[in-house]
Amino acid sequence: MSQQITNVLLVGVGGQGILLASEILSEAAMLAGFDVKKSEIHGMSQRGGSVVSHVRYGTEVFSPIVPEGEGDILFGFELMETARSLPLLKPGGTVVANDLQISPPSVLMGQETYPEGLAERIKAQFSDFLLIDGQHMATEAGNVRAANTVLLGAVSKRLSIPEEYWLKALEKMVPSKALEVNRRSFQMGREL
Repeated sequence: MSQQITNVLLVGVGGQGILLASEILSEAAMLAGFDVKKSEIHGMSQRGGSVVSHVRYGTEVFSPIVPEGEGDILFGFELMETARSLPLLKPGGTVVANDLQISPPSVLMGQETYPEGLAERIKAQFSDFLLIDGQHMATEAGNVRAANTVLLGAVSKRLSIPEEYWLKALEKMVPSKALEVNRRSFQMGREL
C-alpha cells in the first residue's frame, strides 16, 4: 500500500442517499485494509439542502476533511452541487456526476434561474468527467432510489478497492429487502 491518501467528495442534496453511499465507500475501504476518516456537512438536508461528505483513506489518515484543491474524485449526485464543489478538486481530478437537476427553493420561487450548461462547463474544466443518468439506470435495475448505488459502482472502478469489498460493504450497509436491486445497480455503474 502506498502512503498516498485518496480523497473522495460526495455532494448533492438531502434525500439522495449520499450518507449511505459514503458509509458504503468507507466500509469497503476499511475492509480493504485502509485507514479511513469520514466527515459530513449537512445544510438543511431534510429540506433538499446541500449535503457534502468527505471520505479519505490510505495507510494513515489524520483528518477527515479533504483540503480545498486536494480532492481526487468528486462524486456528484446533482449537477449544481457538483459544479459548486469543483474548487475542492485538484487539477486533473475525476468527476463522476448524476445527470440530475434539483431546483433549490430560490429557483422554485422564481428568484433565480437554474444555471444552463453545467455538464459542459464541468467537462471543460475536468477531462476525466463521467455523466451518468443514475435515475434511469436505477429504474432499469428495479428501483429509482438506487441511483446512488449506480453512481457508487461507477466511482468504484476509479478507486483502488477490490470489488469483493464493495459487495461485502453493500451487504452490510443496505437493508436486505433492497440488497438485490442495489447489487444490480452497483454492477450497472461498474460497467459504465
